[in-house]
Formats: sequence, structure tokens, C-alpha cells
Amino acid sequence: MLGPTLIGERVRLIAPNEEMLPMFIRWLADPEVVRFLGIRFPPSIGQERDWFDRVSKSADDIVWVIAVGDRPIGTSGIHRIDWRNRRGLTGSLIGEKDEWRKGYATEAHRLRTRYAFEELNLEKLESAAIAGNAGSIRALEKAGYRQCGLARRHEFRQGQWHDEWRGEVLRDEWRSLSNTAETPEAAEVMVER
Repeated sequence: MLGPTLIGERVRLIAPNEEMLPMFIRWLADPEVVRFLGIRFPPSIGQERDWFDRVSKSADDIVWVIAVGDRPIGTSGIHRIDWRNRRGLTGSLIGEKDEWRKGYATEAHRLRTRYAFEELNLEKLESAAIAGNAGSIRALEKAGYRQCGLARRHEFRQGQWHDEWRGEVLRDEWRSLSNTAETPEAAEVMVER
């Protein structure tokens, strides 16, 4: 499904639309943007439309576009939601390279996490990143994720093996963190319906 609008201090998570698909393809065609993802070839417009149709109708996926002002800069989502066991797999991508290292992914993770725990009543969120992707791991940790494992030699890319960092955040741990002064996300997050 397409996520509701979540408004933070500097970013908004908004629902994607079909007009954004060429922009997604541009991001996925940039080797620097996808170097830590398992994407070898960018999708065609037809493949991207199929993806959009599938996630729009999915009861187990929620996707957003990360926007700064009116400018889309990336995507974020909760995928493979297991409603019975109340958990989901999360992921984000900042596609606009001039917006890297500005803390936007961290804020998007925090908005998404708050929504997952307070609106969806999930108990746990999981995520993974290639161990060399320090920026992604740091953003997840700032949003409350803790390392729960390391899959050694998990991905073969660019002629070498890479370990995969695995993290998770539990609702009670997140609640404890959000009730302290460590995170600005203790403030109310506006959900537009």
C-alpha cells in the first residue's frame, strides 16, 4: 500500500505516484546510488510500473517517498509485514546524491519507526545493510536499531564478498529511547489522512 503522509521537522514521507517512476529508474541506474544494493541493472519503465502496481495493492508492504520541501530525494518502506507476529523488514534509499550525509535518512527512519509502532501496532522492525555501508548503519542506529547479527560473506559484489549487518528495533526499546532527551522524535509526528 502507499503510505500516509508523515511530517517531520525537515522531511516528509509521502505516497509515491506513477509520475515519479522515471525518477526512481534514474536513481536505480546510478552505480554510486545502488553500490550497496543488489541491483545490477536498472528496471525498465514496464518493470517499475509492475512494481508500483504490486506495492500499491499489497497488504504487506508500505512505501513512501522521502521529500525535502517539494523535492523527492529517496524512498523508504516497511516490507513483508508479518501481521500475526507483528514485524516487518525496512529499507530506505536516498537517490539524490547531493542530499547524502544531511541526516534525512535518519529522520525518515524515525518517522517510519514511530508509524510502525504507534499506528500499525508492530512489535519489531528489522533491517540489513552491507557492513561497509557505514552511513546506512549509522542512520538506523540513530533511529533505535541495534545490531542483532552479522551474516559473514553474505553478498558477492564487485569481485569480493561482503558481510551483511543485521539490525532490529523492538517497540519497548524504541519507546524507552523516544522518552529520553536523546532523540527529537519524542515530539508528536503528524500523520495526514
